Amino acid sequence: MSTPFPTINESLLVEQGTDLTPKVPVQARPPAPSSPARVELLGKGPLLTRSGWSAFVIALIVICALAPVLNLWVPEGNALHLSTYAVALLGKIMCYAIAALAMDLIWGYTGILSLGHGVFFALGGYVMGMYLMRQIGLEGNYKSNLPDFMVFLDWKELPWHWTFSDSFVGTLFLIVAVPGVVAFVFGYFAFRSRIKGVYFSIITQAMTFAAMLLFFRNETGFGGNNGFTDFKRILDIPIATPAMRMTLFVMTGLTLLGFFLFAKWLVGSKFGRVLQAIRDAETRVMFSGYSPLGYKLTIWVISAVMCGVAGALYVPQVGIINPGEMSPASSIEIAIWAAVGGRASLIGPIVGAFIVNGAKSWLTVAYPEFWLYFLGALFIGVTLFLPNGVVGLVKKLRKEGEQ
Repeated sequence: MSTPFPTINESLLVEQGTDLTPKVPVQARPPAPSSPARVELLGKGPLLTRSGWSAFVIALIVICALAPVLNLWVPEGNALHLSTYAVALLGKIMCYAIAALAMDLIWGYTGILSLGHGVFFALGGYVMGMYLMRQIGLEGNYKSNLPDFMVFLDWKELPWHWTFSDSFVGTLFLIVAVPGVVAFVFGYFAFRSRIKGVYFSIITQAMTFAAMLLFFRNETGFGGNNGFTDFKRILDIPIATPAMRMTLFVMTGLTLLGFFLFAKWLVGSKFGRVLQAIRDAETRVMFSGYSPLGYKLTIWVISAVMCGVAGALYVPQVGIINPGEMSPASSIEIAIWAAVGGRASLIGPIVGAFIVNGAKSWLTVAYPEFWLYFLGALFIGVTLFLPNGVVGLVKKLRKEGEQ
C-alpha cells in the first residue's frame, strides 16, 4: 500500500509570494557594453592660497623694506636696530634654506635621499669665490694680479679653469653650469643603472668625500686647505660696506622667495605629479608608460643648480669658502634641515633650516661642546616622534583644534 504524498495548497503559496516557476539554470550573459567611464582629474589649484599670498607679501616686505630700514637707518643704540652680525647671520641661513628647499624637491617629492648636495653648494661657492679673488687685484699681500696662494706656491700664470673668472657675466653662467653639468653626468649614470635607496645615498656620500679630498690638494688651483678668503670687492664695489651687505641680504631673500614659488609651481604641475608617483611606486610608473630616468635626472639637475646658486650667495656674505663645505657632515646637515622642518611641504625645509641653524648659532657660543650631541638627538627625535617634521606637527594640531 503506497503512502500518499501530502497535498500542497498552491493558492496559499501564491498568496505568500512564493514563486512556483521551475528553476531552470540560465547561461550567464555578459553585461551590455556601456560607454567607458570618464576619469575626472583634480583641477589645478592656485599657486598659493589667500593666506599663503598674505604670508608671502609679508616676507617680501620684511626682506626688502623692514630689514634695510632697521639696519641702515635705525641708530645702533636703538633697541630696534638690526646689527650687521644679524644681517650676515640671517643671510647665511637663507642660503641654507635654499639648499634645504632643493633637498625637499629631490627627497621629499621624488624619494631620493642625497647625502652629497654639499658638493653642489660648494661648487657654486667656489665659482663665486674665484671671481671675488680676481676682484682683489693688486690689493693682495703680494701685490700681484695672481691670487696670493698662487704667488705663495710660485705659480706664474692662472690655470685654464680660471679663464672666465674675471667676468661677472661668465661667473653667473658658471654658477649654474658647473653644478648642473656635474649633477647631470653623475645622475645620468646613477639613474641609468637604477641605483636607488640606501645605495644611492652611499654613492652620493662617496662623491662628496672624493670631491673634498680633491679640493684639499694645492695643485688643483682652489686654494688647498685654506680655500678662498680676504675678499675686497664685487663689481668693483667694496664688499664690506653696510649697503653692500644689505644688498646681498635682499638678493638672497628674493632668490629664496623666487625659488619657493618656482618649486610650488613645479610640484603642482604634471611633472611634479609624476615625480610624486615615482616616489610612491616607481615600478607602476614604468608600467604606465613613463620613463623615470628623464624625470629623476631633470629634478636632480634642478636641485643641484639651486644649491649652486645658494653657495654663490653664501660666499660673499660669509667671506670664505674652503673644502670644509664639501664635508660629508655638511651634506647630512642639509638632509637634517629638511627632515626637521617637514619633507614634501616646501615651507618645512625652510623652517627647519632656520630652526637648526638658529640653535647652532646659539649653542656653539653658549655650549659648544654639546652642539653635536644636540644635532644628533634632534635628528633621532624627529625621525622617531615627528616623521612629518615641525610643519606636520603644526598641521596636525590645527586639525585637532578645528575638530
